[in-house]
Amino acid sequence: MTSGEKTMILTELKSYLVENKSAPLIDMAHHFDVTPDAVKGMLGHWIRKGKVRRVEGGICSKGCCKTDPANLEIYEWVGQR
Repeated sequence: MTSGEKTMILTELKSYLVENKSAPLIDMAHHFDVTPDAVKGMLGHWIRKGKVRRVEGGICSKGCCKTDPANLEIYEWVGQR
């Protein structure tokens, strides 16, 4: 991936979160057709800048531990547009 492509995806991720306010990790991975780990890497950029935060409480309350953690990991845009 070139730096131009990475910048474009970071910008698209920002737009996606601004528009949706918050989103599960798995939804973003599906939307951008990348792995959840790839999305986490991109989110790390925005988290370091203070624009995105992980929503606390993304834990299954049923105790069955069968839910994919990526479905419970939710991030929200907290920066200005």
